[in-house]
Amino acid sequence: MSARAGDRPTAGVLTGVGVGPGDPELLTLRAVRVLREADAVFVPVMDRPAAEGDAPPGRAEATVAAHVAADRLRRLPFALDDRGGVTARRERAWDDAARAVVAAIDAGARSVAFATIGDPNVYSTFGYLAHGVRALRPAVEVRTVPGVTAMQELAARSGVPLCEGREPLTLLPATAGLAPVADALAGPGTVVVYKGWRRHPELLDELRRQDRLGDAVLGRALGLPDERIGPVDDDADDLPYLSTLLVRARRDRRGGKL
Repeated sequence: MSARAGDRPTAGVLTGVGVGPGDPELLTLRAVRVLREADAVFVPVMDRPAAEGDAPPGRAEATVAAHVAADRLRRLPFALDDRGGVTARRERAWDDAARAVVAAIDAGARSVAFATIGDPNVYSTFGYLAHGVRALRPAVEVRTVPGVTAMQELAARSGVPLCEGREPLTLLPATAGLAPVADALAGPGTVVVYKGWRRHPELLDELRRQDRLGDAVLGRALGLPDERIGPVDDDADDLPYLSTLLVRARRDRRGGKL
């Protein structure tokens, strides 16, 4: 529905919906319901192509398309491959995306959903989008629907429990640098590293240095047709950006960490 001329724009609800790592069967019932009931459904896409139609579907879009008609999906370009911190390109994409969501709300959409891979509260683009929308329309209510994370999927597929008893669980991005990863590997718990493709050689060296290579499993393209799960090796030529490294805690006996 559209707002009548002269009507004041009314606040709506923006919901970040976690759609899991890539397998459409991992969406929760709530996620599917929110996506199907939303007046507008937005999905992230790379901002590089000159024309929106040139961009291939992103992982979130491909996942959601199994549950929502493709013609209902609206793309929001983001600088997803920008690794330079808060760049002008990245801020421009955030601002443009926020304006697109606000425009949908001003046009009458009472409920807007944004699909994000994994969980919307774990290293997600949704936080930046929500910040921009709140700045433009403070009355918009922001909600989230949790999703299955890549580390949960990798643990399930590899048969490695993430944590037991008193063990800590450390999740960090390789983009934070090698030092935090090295410190975590020296600790007593399981370590999960996201976004490690550019630092793969360094991570491999650190695993060897701390004698943790045998405890590690690498997940590539989780939930996708070309998914690969297995030991960590030197082959980084085809390592995707969204690869996940899981290093299990050292456990010598059942219940040893209780």
